[in-house]
Amino acid sequence: MNSGNPVLSVEGLKKYFPIRRGILRRLVGNVKAVDDVSFAIGKGETLSLVGESGCGKTTTSRCILRAVQPTAGAIRFGTEDGRTVDVSGLSRTELRPLRRQMQMIFQDPYSSLNPRMTIADIIGEPLLVNGIGDLNARRRRVAELLDVVQLPLAYMNRFPHAFSGGQRQRIGIARALALNPALIVADEPVSALDVSVQAQIINLLLELQDRIGLSYLFVAHDLSVVKHVSHRVAVMYVGRIVELASTDALFNTPRHPYTEALLSAVPVPDPRKRAKRIVLAGEVADPSRVPSGCAFHPRCRYAVERCKVEVPTLQPVEGGGMVSCHRAKDLSLSGVAAPV
Repeated sequence: MNSGNPVLSVEGLKKYFPIRRGILRRLVGNVKAVDDVSFAIGKGETLSLVGESGCGKTTTSRCILRAVQPTAGAIRFGTEDGRTVDVSGLSRTELRPLRRQMQMIFQDPYSSLNPRMTIADIIGEPLLVNGIGDLNARRRRVAELLDVVQLPLAYMNRFPHAFSGGQRQRIGIARALALNPALIVADEPVSALDVSVQAQIINLLLELQDRIGLSYLFVAHDLSVVKHVSHRVAVMYVGRIVELASTDALFNTPRHPYTEALLSAVPVPDPRKRAKRIVLAGEVADPSRVPSGCAFHPRCRYAVERCKVEVPTLQPVEGGGMVSCHRAKDLSLSGVAAPV
């Protein structure tokens, strides 16, 4: 991993969806899907975004790729020619050249592939759209990419329905690699696959990272997968990052109560080490009516009066991580496989 200039730097990212009611469609509130998120990803680094469904992980990733227009904040991307560009303020025309350097791997490998196109056409489409090479050059590039993702060349003229889920995801990865991107956003790329196939796809992504120097923003909710693929992990709750730390530090010594609760649900393949499951009370907070103070306080067993009235901010902690919790210095929380 390169610790130099980051490939991606996100600062104060917000995405609010307006709530309108009545005949005149008056604005009565906002769904704060992403609320003041900041992080950076270095060259060859994998940063994972984790959290419960609805916490804002996917919306964050789509804002970064400008599939969704952010409400506020800066999304600075380091281009291949050495410039740093704020993607959030670019027009569609200005954004087009940068799309070659930022690609996405989708969650559902079947619905993300056009069933009427052959594999050669699907993988070669980014090259065609960007006017790269003639037909023969594109076919050679497709053959090269199939070899990279470990699929036989004989598959080039087949259609997506002829493949298994794992093979379709390999095709999606090959398409994402077609334009030699610097950053790949992987939106739960293995959640729709069988466990044995998940391991194959994860190992392929890690091998590609080592070989090409790719940077990944890995969106997931399976912490077992996250632990295997990530250099750093950002934990999100109701649109905000509540903890950001290296993978080892976060799994061994979490600093936020929400992170501790998530880690308690990770299965441990050792019957002698059983973590005590922490069952959170209540439901995930409504992003259109975020509780006062710390959004997690209604479900937190460590909450005090200050947590109910004062919003915590991300602060650096010992070990190099950051946490958004008033009691981070007071608490001693359990990581994965901590003894009962």
